[in-house]
Amino acid sequence: MSIRLVFLNLWLRSIAKPMVRRFHGAAQTRRATERLASWVVREPTGLCRLPTKLAGRNALSLRAGRSSVGRIILYLHGGGYVTGSPWMYRGLAGRLAKLSGLEVVVPDYRLAPEAPVGAALEDATAAFDALVDMGYDPSAIVIAGDSAGGGLTLALLSVLCQRGTPPAGAITFCPWTDLTCSGESLRVNAAKDAMLPVERLGDTCEMVLRGHDAADPRFSPLFAEFPDPPPVLIQHSMGEILSDDSLRMAERLRSFDADVTVQSWPDAPHVWHFFDGRVPEARAALEDAAAAARRMLTLPPR
Repeated sequence: MSIRLVFLNLWLRSIAKPMVRRFHGAAQTRRATERLASWVVREPTGLCRLPTKLAGRNALSLRAGRSSVGRIILYLHGGGYVTGSPWMYRGLAGRLAKLSGLEVVVPDYRLAPEAPVGAALEDATAAFDALVDMGYDPSAIVIAGDSAGGGLTLALLSVLCQRGTPPAGAITFCPWTDLTCSGESLRVNAAKDAMLPVERLGDTCEMVLRGHDAADPRFSPLFAEFPDPPPVLIQHSMGEILSDDSLRMAERLRSFDADVTVQSWPDAPHVWHFFDGRVPEARAALEDAAAAARRMLTLPPR
């Protein structure tokens, strides 16, 4: 663990985590996370940001330098299905674009609690279909996401596998895959997690589910079906409360004969990838993810 990561964990534990504990309601959560992200986000040099539309909804297309033609990453942002936006994620997704040499498009899917239950997956599926309508073969698309967006990525993967149009692969950073909150790491890592307070998960689940079954695969891909899946990369931290969401998800995918790579980082905070440019562990993880995306798309290494 680098000295920078040591200090980042101390800062998150003493400043960010207590702040998250005080969040109340969707509106306050969104304002606070956008403010926090404004400090964290570091765009890569030469980033081209192009507002666009996917299936009638706003999206942000990101490129940095020369990008491979005919290949693309569909990135689904995190935020507990309650907060987050393409603009908030321009730094992380933009760095993935630069390292991979691929265009990364981030759709603005509808958020809870205002949106109908299941709207996030509907919008993610529509965004994927819009790319296909634009001429991208499903095998030319990698789907990716972090945290809730990682869970959404895997829920989308299930939909696509079941209808016989799987993407080239899926990449997730610290995915939230089980809204039943049954993972042992929720208890074991409650104090160790530098960023996420476990006691706030219940409120978030209520806003997202609103009485629906938490084991519904639309929200908890841990219980989804994945016939004939493509390769999947899962990166997570062993010290976060959602660690078991990643490990159990990998086993679920392997039960469908998926080629799953799990990269477990011992002491990183939840979605440490956000801090590329500040801690070397973020760059190392993003470089691995970028290389995996190129392999999934049968592109040569950069």
